[in-house]
Amino acid sequence: MPIITIYRGASSGGADLAERVGAELGYRCVSREVLLEASRRYGIPETKFTEILESEPHWWERWRESLKLYRVTLQAAMCEMALEGNIVYHGHVGHELLRGVSHVLKVHLTATLEYQIEQVRSRDGMDEESARRYIENTNKARSRRLQDLFGADWMDSSRFDMVLNLAHMKPETACQLIVAAVKAEEFQPSAESQQVFENLALASKVEAALMSTPSMRHLNIFIRADGGVVQVSGVLTQPALQDVIVHEVEQVPGVTQVVAELETAPMEYIFP
Repeated sequence: MPIITIYRGASSGGADLAERVGAELGYRCVSREVLLEASRRYGIPETKFTEILESEPHWWERWRESLKLYRVTLQAAMCEMALEGNIVYHGHVGHELLRGVSHVLKVHLTATLEYQIEQVRSRDGMDEESARRYIENTNKARSRRLQDLFGADWMDSSRFDMVLNLAHMKPETACQLIVAAVKAEEFQPSAESQQVFENLALASKVEAALMSTPSMRHLNIFIRADGGVVQVSGVLTQPALQDVIVHEVEQVPGVTQVVAELETAPMEYIFP
């Protein structure tokens, strides 16, 4: 079950290339569907996900709102889709949502600024200066969002397996390079990599289930899954929350056992 993620810039032709790769391999091609699935499962408006991923963050978000809820729910939705079968994801966050899974082929599409400007002008009818500003603003917003969500720099090529410059090759060539790479032994699922993926998927589902409950959204807890065993650790301010948390985790499909390693903060730390 190889998985391909394609990170596309402001105007790099990523959607068309993903569709071409998907057709060649017989893989399902997904993008916005991940947002829709996360919205449906966890009750978060799709417009909020769009704002989080596409717009420049407001200064007050640093203290007003945690982005962890959106990262966790997107990760859970992404894992659910990937569990269903071979997929090609094109968008801005797929390579980070499935980080650590070795059978994920992470592709970064790039192009010269001149090439991108011509694409935007052709697509949106902009003049050259407007197209340049659009690309600069879009890349700036996405760069800030990836940094805020994952602590990652999208220009760090070490986070990808392939970097393809679409200004220097035809779409057909880029497609064949990706198809050849994903068929390589390095990107075939092994028993170990499949277990890593399934653990990530289960931990993400558990964390998303907890965080989508408003009363648990700001708890300082950590989730780890190994097989069907889920370990919950952290510090609570109310001892009674432990039973509630364990009960919620037990309801998540795929969980066979819950190991709670939760501590209660001393009262002097809660009310100094």
